[in-house]
Amino acid sequence: MTLSAGHSSHDTAVPRAADRAASSLSVSTKQALLAVQGLSMRFGGIVALDNVSFEVAAGRICGLIGPNGAGKTTLFNCLSRLYTPQRGAIYFDGGSLAGVPKHQIAKLGIGRTFQNLALFGTMTVLENVMIGTHSTARGGFLVNALATPFANRQEEIIRARASELVAEFGLSSFADVPVSALPFGTRKRVELARALAAEPKLLLLDEPAAGLNHEEVAALREEIQSIRDRRGVTVLLVEHHMNLVMRVSDQVVALDFGRVIADGTPAEVRENADVIRAYLGEAG
Repeated sequence: MTLSAGHSSHDTAVPRAADRAASSLSVSTKQALLAVQGLSMRFGGIVALDNVSFEVAAGRICGLIGPNGAGKTTLFNCLSRLYTPQRGAIYFDGGSLAGVPKHQIAKLGIGRTFQNLALFGTMTVLENVMIGTHSTARGGFLVNALATPFANRQEEIIRARASELVAEFGLSSFADVPVSALPFGTRKRVELARALAAEPKLLLLDEPAAGLNHEEVAALREEIQSIRDRRGVTVLLVEHHMNLVMRVSDQVVALDFGRVIADGTPAEVRENADVIRAYLGEAG
């Protein structure tokens, strides 16, 4: 028995063969761009993460799946330093994330989008993308407040970099349009552009297909692959749209009740008995 295609958000379609993931997914912590080791997180009596461990090599697209309540968003929040786990460690690019302030995560090389769009509706597309570049800008509050020549040059660099991203994502015609006036699918592209503005090594995508129609999901799949290919960005995505995950990912990690129940290629995870039980229940 394997997971089959359907219409619910937890159903899957049979993916194409994962030939691009033919090489071994097992990498050492030193080789992995991201290494999660024994991560545990509790909220009172609720176990959100229970000894979670997995690794993602640089340049891969890794899908993080699991039923509602499996711990996916909690894990993302630990990676973003919004939560501090009670046990375990997270290593990124060879260094520990323990003690790294949340406002330093973007500068460290981790970008993120959110399930609920975190854009500034009254600001234009260009202005929203410019915000994403400020983590890499030089100078400080006093320099910017005094509008020094250095600060003006930095602003020009930021605007030019943001304009390039706006063009890269096909948003040039909307550059001066307030984000609140744009269709939902277009706003999703704006958030992607902003997440890449700081030139991250790792991009965390939190349910990027939520709210998109069939054509938009297909375009998103191509965009995610293109981001990885043209920018060399490693991608970790949480997603309920299983057809997207299985078709775009090199590696899939499945969670259930806060534990890792599978870690491998899409084909391996799709046929894993524990994954099938987690989604479909015990066979009668």
